[in-house]
Amino acid sequence: MTTPALDAHVRLDSHPTHSSAVTAALTGAQAHIAHLALEADGWTPVGENILVLARIDSEEPYWAQQAADALNAEGINTEITPTLREAIDEEWTWANYPMPWCTRGEIREVSAEAQKIHDDIRHGHLLIHAHAEDGHTTVAVGTYLSGGKSVYLHGENHLRQIADTFDSPAQALLAFEKIHGDTMRPGPAPMTDTERAAVKAQTQLGTPAIEAEPPRPKPETVPVYAADAGDHDAVLDAFLDAHGDWSKWRTWSDGTTHAIHDDQTLRIELVHEATAHDTAWTVAAYETPVSDRMWALTTTGATPAPVLQELLDHLAGGDWDTALGTPVDEKAVTAATQPLTDAGWNHTVDGRWMRWTTPGGDAGVQFDAFAARHHPELALATWIIWGGTNPDRPTWTLHASPHTPSSLLAGLSENLAHGTGTRQAQAIGLERRAPLATSPLTIPAPKAGPSVTRTR
Repeated sequence: MTTPALDAHVRLDSHPTHSSAVTAALTGAQAHIAHLALEADGWTPVGENILVLARIDSEEPYWAQQAADALNAEGINTEITPTLREAIDEEWTWANYPMPWCTRGEIREVSAEAQKIHDDIRHGHLLIHAHAEDGHTTVAVGTYLSGGKSVYLHGENHLRQIADTFDSPAQALLAFEKIHGDTMRPGPAPMTDTERAAVKAQTQLGTPAIEAEPPRPKPETVPVYAADAGDHDAVLDAFLDAHGDWSKWRTWSDGTTHAIHDDQTLRIELVHEATAHDTAWTVAAYETPVSDRMWALTTTGATPAPVLQELLDHLAGGDWDTALGTPVDEKAVTAATQPLTDAGWNHTVDGRWMRWTTPGGDAGVQFDAFAARHHPELALATWIIWGGTNPDRPTWTLHASPHTPSSLLAGLSENLAHGTGTRQAQAIGLERRAPLATSPLTIPAPKAGPSVTRTR
């Protein structure tokens, strides 16, 4: 005979904040029938027609399936969500289970008995007189209020068992004190992490609390030398996309990219994983594809993106053919730094060093006259351009050898003197947060008990 369908619908789903707990949402004019059946089966009401099954043995998906079968048999339409279905079908075992001879069904029987003890304590049916530490686990002594049977409990969470029984509380306490007198404490032991998680799931139902991402302040406009470094890889990619006379080459390690002009006399190297103060970019020019360098320029990983953009724009113009032997004279130095002088940068001479710095001292250009005059054939860092609050510990630097074209340096100087960029404004307490990831289903391991291994 077919059981008539009731006007009740039950939707079983995974708990939003507990890794293995299950929720039941009830609808329909006869939903109260399903409510009574689930509550009698150990489900806890947490709201109007909402119940939760949260256990200490992480077997909620299994028992949810049993509840669904029973409800369907009573004519109550029961739905299991795909997420919960996946958890039900998942195969898993307790790693290092202390009773390895047990089958999966027998393990469930052991944990079901432990669950009953937990529920009896929580609901006040089993009064715990005292507890103690026994090696790596907890033992306790208590009495059932209905029937008067006293018990000696051993273990925690899904491994808790009744190890012995006594005719009276006095007899149980005397035996317990004789064995555990040194560590004996009155009342029940503090809840384990697993027990606390189960109780929390039975009392709080809601979506996981996610800290709201604070509003990120709008980027501020700053002088080009104080701008953010941005994405150096993207800067190079955009340059290559815009200039078909350059070719991109990757090294064998994929850690470096080379960009080479079609005539093979100008080359750019970008080290992708360079730190803020390591050399990230190297630009080198040659008279012929097989000759020595005419000049070279390097920048560090924190060099602002607008400075790099100005450099690449100049290279794209093709003015890089300064020949070896061209004198680095006062005229060339003046041409290279005139934009800084016109912008009111401070100009000082200290022995061999000529320096131009901003009025605020947060950027500068330095020229080594001695190296340029006496060792022009060497690729020394005759020019140093820097940005930061301290020239001795700059945020970023650009080094250039003696024969670097004065027109290129003048373009960089003009950009430093008048160019602007953007910098992400700093907010107090603002931190970069990693994107939320979807974690695989995990089962909290019991305190001082075996861990869990899940396999598909």
